[in-house]
Order: sequence, then structure tokens, then C-alpha cells
Amino acid sequence: MDRRESMKTMLIGSLAGGLVASGCAPEETVEQLATPAEADAYGRTEPEKLRDKMLMETEFFTEAEVGAIATLCDLILPATSDFGSATDAGVPEFIAFIAKDITDHQLPLRGGMMWLNHRASKKFDNVFTECSEAQQKELLDEIAYPDKASPEVEQGVAFFNRMRNLTLTGYYTSKMGIEELGYQGNRPNVWDGVPDDILKEHGMAYDEEWLAKCVDQEKRTVVAEWDEDGNLIT
Repeated sequence: MDRRESMKTMLIGSLAGGLVASGCAPEETVEQLATPAEADAYGRTEPEKLRDKMLMETEFFTEAEVGAIATLCDLILPATSDFGSATDAGVPEFIAFIAKDITDHQLPLRGGMMWLNHRASKKFDNVFTECSEAQQKELLDEIAYPDKASPEVEQGVAFFNRMRNLTLTGYYTSKMGIEELGYQGNRPNVWDGVPDDILKEHGMAYDEEWLAKCVDQEKRTVVAEWDEDGNLIT
């Protein structure tokens, strides 16, 4: 199993406990609410709409910080032959928005990037984004595996865990990520009822009239109707 498949497994396993960052997916931000009608359809109250507008009109991260986030995201989830990278799915924009929406992320993310730049400067005499890809991966290898990390990089471990969780959440709630997971959504299927042997085992059977209407796939679109006395018409 490769690293990307391992991360997909981690994410799917964590879904039962809820996503790290609830709310907007990268391609479903309030920027799409161009008209009042669309905003109403979105289901937001007036105070929520005002807050959304405020969040979209403000910036927290600097341009350099957004660049560092993009670099990190693509190191965590690079493109494959079949799917794009985290930045292709809009994950940096997602993280930038979430940091404004959930302010508890702000200090750990900004502080973590400062730590990463300091570590890069110490080891390679350069900021993280200006290091070679091999150097960047070497820096991340120090903090990507908590069980193996030294106490010296404890802050970096906490930062990378947060970034990894946000990247996975952002990517696998985007259209691209959902396609990669193979999620099909709600789809009609064919059900022929409880098997005959199970019905016989419990001394039960389907009413022949209902069976013809509900199990016959050629009539699956027929809607049952009753008369005023409750008798089945069709």
C-alpha cells in the first residue's frame, strides 16, 4: 500500500468521528453565493450571511504563508496519474478559509510555519519553500512519524499532524477527492424482497397483488394509489 492509499484509509477510518474541519469544502465556499436567491437556497440566516461576507473579505495568511501551505499540501498529497494534487483540488484556499472560520487554527498554523522555516534555516540555510524537494521531504520526515520523532521536533510534529488532517479533510471533501474515494452517493437499486426461504422459515409470504406491483422491475415507477376507503387501486 502506498502513502496516498494509507492516507485515504486513515481518512475513511476517521469519518465516523467527524471531519477535522466542518463546514465548507474547497469548491463549496460562500464565494459561490452571488445572488440573494442563491444565499437563501444555501440556508444561511442573515447573521450567518454577514459573517460569511466578512470572512470572505478578510485575509489572515500572508502571500508567503499561503505559498508555504500550498507546498506542504502537495508534499502530503501530490498528484497521481489519475488525480490532481491537493492544490489542484483547492486545498490551500480551504485551509486559508478554515483558519478564518475556526480561529483556533491560526496560532498553531502560523507558529508551525515559523518553526518549519527556522528548522529549514538551521539545517539548510534557507526558508522551507526555497529548499529543494529532497530537503523539504527530509525536514518533513523528521516530524511526520510521531512515534519516531525526537523531543527536539515536538512542536513540528504537532504542526504537521494538524496540516495533514486539514489537507486530507480539504482534499477528500472536494469534488476531486470524492471521485478518488469512489463515493457513489444515493443511487436506486434493484431489490426483489426478502428471499423465499427466509419467508418460509418464518411462516410468512408476500401478498401476490403487492408482489406484482412492488417487485416487478418493469413496474417499479408505478406509484400505488388508494381509494377513499383505503382499498388499493393501482
